[in-house]
Amino acid sequence: MANKSNSKETFTLVLSLLVTLGLLGFGVWFFRNSLPFASNQQTQPSANSSEQQTATPSTVQGFNTSNLDTSLPNPSVLTIDGSVTIVALIKQLQIAFNPVNPSLPTTYGLPNGSPNGTNKGIQNLKDGKVLMAASSRPLKADEAQSGLVQVPIARDALAIAVGVNNPYKGELTMEQLKGIFQGKITNWSQLGGSNLPIKVINRSPDSGTYTFFQEVVLLEESFAPDSTNFTTIKKDETTALLRELGNNGITYSTVSQLENQKTVRIVSVNGISPTDQAAIKNSTYPISRVVYLVVPRKTSPGAKQFIDFAISPGGQQIVQRVGFIPLK
Repeated sequence: MANKSNSKETFTLVLSLLVTLGLLGFGVWFFRNSLPFASNQQTQPSANSSEQQTATPSTVQGFNTSNLDTSLPNPSVLTIDGSVTIVALIKQLQIAFNPVNPSLPTTYGLPNGSPNGTNKGIQNLKDGKVLMAASSRPLKADEAQSGLVQVPIARDALAIAVGVNNPYKGELTMEQLKGIFQGKITNWSQLGGSNLPIKVINRSPDSGTYTFFQEVVLLEESFAPDSTNFTTIKKDETTALLRELGNNGITYSTVSQLENQKTVRIVSVNGISPTDQAAIKNSTYPISRVVYLVVPRKTSPGAKQFIDFAISPGGQQIVQRVGFIPLK
């Protein structure tokens, strides 16, 4: 009888112990998940969450950056050259990228920090003088065939500008623009304006904006040759263009470089202003475009990280802040 009693007591003690442990475990679980900060501990992103997003492959306009071959070692400096018309955007991306990867400094422009324009920048990339190019136009067929890859980073539009004191107050059509820049329309009176010669200030051929304008407005035909009232500047500098406008000049540049200038007036094209962001997004404005970062398909993890940052939510906020149109 004593043995049966002892067995019963032992069973009761073991059962009580198991019940107690179960209650303790439930209590710990309930306590942890009931605290105000418990869910935050599990899901709160780190202070660098926006930067961490840049490490995630991003798909933009059909291109996934995970398709880049990142087998090259990271450079000591990420060297970039290219577009002058998007220089403000690239420089702001550089500044914001620095805390993302402090061990990878970036430079923009050769040899002294002055970008050389899209066409020269892409050539410098092909020649191995830089590791990335900023482009204000799509890659040409031969450039893509050489192994270069373009990744869209923003939407943009070209604006047509005249001097603020130009007496011509009308709009222009694409056909009229073509005639002006091919030297077939040479006086503002031909457009209903004053009897003044039209002074054309054209961008440098090194500029991707020059190439894009030629393709879209001139339909790949040639610009007029330089003459008394037609000047093609040698170095791709927007400020130099604007200084030459006077009261009868005309030129073109990215809208973000012109819309806050007090010395120029933006001319609508086909009845649409390039400051209409909706018209840029849906390509209703006829001289809309996308701007890119360009790298060889075989590149480094650091170069990919910079691209991923540019198309991340944080990078696209910079795009909008600088005056360009985010991709999404």
